[in-house]
Amino acid sequence: MTTNYRDTRKIDPSRGATLADGTPNDNDRVEIGPTQRAFGEWERAGLILPDLVAMRAYRHQRLVDAVNARNWGGILMFDPLNIRYATDSTNMQLWNTHNPFRACLVCADGYMVLWDYKNAPFLADFNPLVREKRSGASMFYFSTGDKTEDAADSFTAEVRDLIMEHSGGNMVLGVDKIMVAGLRGLEQQGFTVTEGEELTEHARSIKGKDEILAMRCANHACETACYEMEKAARAGVPQGNMSEDDIWAVLHAENIKRGGEWIETRLLASGPRTNPWFQECGPRVVQHNEIVAFDTDLIGAYGICIDISRTWWIGDEKPRPDMIEAMKIGVEHIETNMQMLKPGVNIQDLTRNTHVLPDIYQKQKYGCLMHGVGLCDEWPLVAYPDKMVAGAFDHELQAGMVLCVEALISPEGGDFSIKLEDQVLITEDGFENLTKYPHDPALMGH
Repeated sequence: MTTNYRDTRKIDPSRGATLADGTPNDNDRVEIGPTQRAFGEWERAGLILPDLVAMRAYRHQRLVDAVNARNWGGILMFDPLNIRYATDSTNMQLWNTHNPFRACLVCADGYMVLWDYKNAPFLADFNPLVREKRSGASMFYFSTGDKTEDAADSFTAEVRDLIMEHSGGNMVLGVDKIMVAGLRGLEQQGFTVTEGEELTEHARSIKGKDEILAMRCANHACETACYEMEKAARAGVPQGNMSEDDIWAVLHAENIKRGGEWIETRLLASGPRTNPWFQECGPRVVQHNEIVAFDTDLIGAYGICIDISRTWWIGDEKPRPDMIEAMKIGVEHIETNMQMLKPGVNIQDLTRNTHVLPDIYQKQKYGCLMHGVGLCDEWPLVAYPDKMVAGAFDHELQAGMVLCVEALISPEGGDFSIKLEDQVLITEDGFENLTKYPHDPALMGH
């Protein structure tokens, strides 16, 4: 390899061997990450990049500490988002959600093993915290057919050997989202299997300083993509040939351009299709002087979820008074509820003390008041009073949590809805609203 050829592989040779987030400054690297477009936008915005080596170490330690606090032998994870948290590696994430071929074991002594696709053991080589890469965790019928039990026996025997070596034979094992044959195989190996999701959700709920920096970057990228989507909608809708899918496609494209990964839902709707909410975007051509509402549910840069919602008025006429009233109530709902957020507040008290919507909006209000967010929508869920289950979320807020504060103002029997949502960091003495995207001035009555 010549020096000149090597130079062409560099993303930015002036920055040395690594980029500002600690990742290799190599254009041909295996490790995925933000694009040069994103890095440039973040630099111009004055954002500080995360130290990904430190972020990975923090996450790993959170899992190890949680395993030992529960006196388990380890945590065995199949959920792709839990594996991402543990290893910071990805492999066909969406396919993996319904064909679970990956698994990750974190033992009590911190030893971490990743089972990956047999032809791609190199995908986690960048992370030395992954001590071994193996294959053979597939226990779904498409892959193993009528020999699924044999595959499960082989895999679970490996898990047993690792626990014997690295956890002193402690056979209490936390497990998430395992296939039935795998669960039975673990039990036949002598494991006491306990629900692992409680551990992973709580571990993930407290963000370290580098995770917060990563979220700030991902938020900036998401909001930049939303601005591009809004610009496209405002330019295209008056022409009379722009569909909901056309608008939504802009968000997808702009997310990917910045190193984002996918969008979990298709929640963009226009005009009367906004009521009832949760209609997925489709071929409807958006009309001039209509509402367009959306919920990003976006897995962006660094795999961080940015889950914000906005509602726009697209047109040169004024919105109806009932639309403006609903918008103002939605903003008031979010801003009032946000004021309750600080460390030490019991999650159930957020429910008890919520801002109360007028009766006309009660039946079709959103499915939750707030929810956690990190690599996706996460624990906790903060319910409205009529949906609260006493004791289900009897925990206190802590600094480092991030909550999405929701509002769906949807009049029963109406022809529109207002969807709003902000992403909020719990700080040492209160909260910080990470969402900077403005509310539509026309719907605010300006």
